[in-house]
Amino acid sequence: MSLRILTQTIRAELDVVASRQRARQIAALCGFGAQDQARIATAVSELARNVFSYVGSGRISFSIEGSTAPQLLVITIEDKGTGIAQLDLVLSGRYQSSTGMGLGLLGARRMMDQFEIDTGPGGTTIVLRKLLPSGSPVMTAALIGEVGGQLAGLAADVTLSEMQQQNKELLATLAELKTRQDELLELTRELEDTNRGVVALYAELDEKADHLRRADDMKSRFLSNMSHEFRTPLSSIRALSRLLIDRVDGELNGEQDKQARYILSSAEALTDLVDDLLDLAKIEAGKIDVRPVQFDVGEMFSALRGMLRPLLVSNTVDLVFDEPDAPISMYTDEAKLSQILRNFISNALKFTERGEVRVSARVIAGGTVEFAVKDTGLGIAPANQQLIFEEFSQVENALQSRVKGTGLGLPLCRKLALLLGGEVNVESTLGEGSTFRATVALQYSARPGTAPDAHELAGGVPDGIPILVVEDNPGVVLLYKTFFRDSPFRMVAARSIWEADQALRAVTPAAVVLDLYLTGEDTWRWLSDFKSDPACRHVPVIVASEVEDPGKAFALGASAYFKKPLRREDLIQRLSELCALAPDDKGRGAAPR
Repeated sequence: MSLRILTQTIRAELDVVASRQRARQIAALCGFGAQDQARIATAVSELARNVFSYVGSGRISFSIEGSTAPQLLVITIEDKGTGIAQLDLVLSGRYQSSTGMGLGLLGARRMMDQFEIDTGPGGTTIVLRKLLPSGSPVMTAALIGEVGGQLAGLAADVTLSEMQQQNKELLATLAELKTRQDELLELTRELEDTNRGVVALYAELDEKADHLRRADDMKSRFLSNMSHEFRTPLSSIRALSRLLIDRVDGELNGEQDKQARYILSSAEALTDLVDDLLDLAKIEAGKIDVRPVQFDVGEMFSALRGMLRPLLVSNTVDLVFDEPDAPISMYTDEAKLSQILRNFISNALKFTERGEVRVSARVIAGGTVEFAVKDTGLGIAPANQQLIFEEFSQVENALQSRVKGTGLGLPLCRKLALLLGGEVNVESTLGEGSTFRATVALQYSARPGTAPDAHELAGGVPDGIPILVVEDNPGVVLLYKTFFRDSPFRMVAARSIWEADQALRAVTPAAVVLDLYLTGEDTWRWLSDFKSDPACRHVPVIVASEVEDPGKAFALGASAYFKKPLRREDLIQRLSELCALAPDDKGRGAAPR
């Protein structure tokens, strides 16, 4: 929605002065501060003078764009001249002119949020845009009418009054510059003192970091050495316990048999703890190797079925392996993948009193395999679903007294999955059961020195066209993740403006999907800055919002506008259209598909 405030013609020198005064008055009525008023007035005055000096006549229009805060002040300067020659050179700041032509354009571009120019033999049109400050009232048609009434008529001594106003602004600017200069001198002295302290602090930090590195190395060596040292006596304890239980050296009474079985059970639990500690120590020290081999998932399931069948101690629980619909051949570390699944299954059997534990595998988009272990057990409360992946953390439950664990199994699974280039996650409902998933690439590809990017989420083809999705609602992020499956795109998710800026440093997206109302953040201004940045302005932006205000979004440079909830077909089709554009000489096209 666009609301016209005022249109003024430029035919004389007095009109140039009047345009400056009008721009300042309108800026003040829109809620801009004194500095922004001066910037807007100066930009308009410079462009009006260019029109008068080089063309002789033209007009300036002031309007408000948008129906929601923050609105947009739009100023359009038009003339019917012959156009501006060598515009690119002028805007680059390298153009040399005896008349000073080009300085007004450069100054106006710097002082406004957005600057657009269209020039040719039929004339020149310049559009300036600036977002109204936060806290400014929403300008309605009634308020615009009041503003127009306050602007009716100019003072007879407009030139003199404008000169006096400029003098006041100049004096205020000089006073502010003097204050800033004094502050800079004081800050320079403080920085010199701080710099000396920082140098000393860095030296101390380097020393501490060196101590920490040595301590970490010692910890890893200690865990590794002690794990090996523990294994020998534990093996002896387990072997001797079995001899006693098997009555090799004579009969035991009932109490002795119970004690021997407790000794064996404790030794086995301690052995599991030692094994997990050793694996964790190796991963942290970077000394664990991935040994990929070609194998069939169905055959691995058969081995796991035989290995884990003895853990079924009750007839009320079934262990079911779903054979894949089609054979799945993988090239990765079978032993480590099997270790992840064994841990998932053994945990599921421990905490499931009745029902079943079901193991399945399926190939999903992007050349990955998703393994799922679903049980009908106790379930995990949402607050504890991340806690279980922390080392030595366990969740209190009704079976805690008779089911023991080390608290290292699931953290180890997560690290092993990361080592294989995958991830693990859990979905659970308290009292109904849990589903643990491990997603691993079909073909393991070693990427030394790389770590999973926090911004990269599964959804789409891993090597597909990157789309930056700026959205802070987890439910909507999950929806987009679903949208991008089986599409030529991949999602790069950012939950805040800061994360979006970090993601832009790591990847150049082919398009951006932007939610306009992130919690506590000025997304309108980010959109304006994004489309004003020469490095980003060619990237199309699709706005998805619960509020309808497409006019303002398009004015700030959006390529499309969807009102939530949006449909997958509409989003994918629009992205396909935008990403199919070949880049032109002006950099307006998106990356080709």
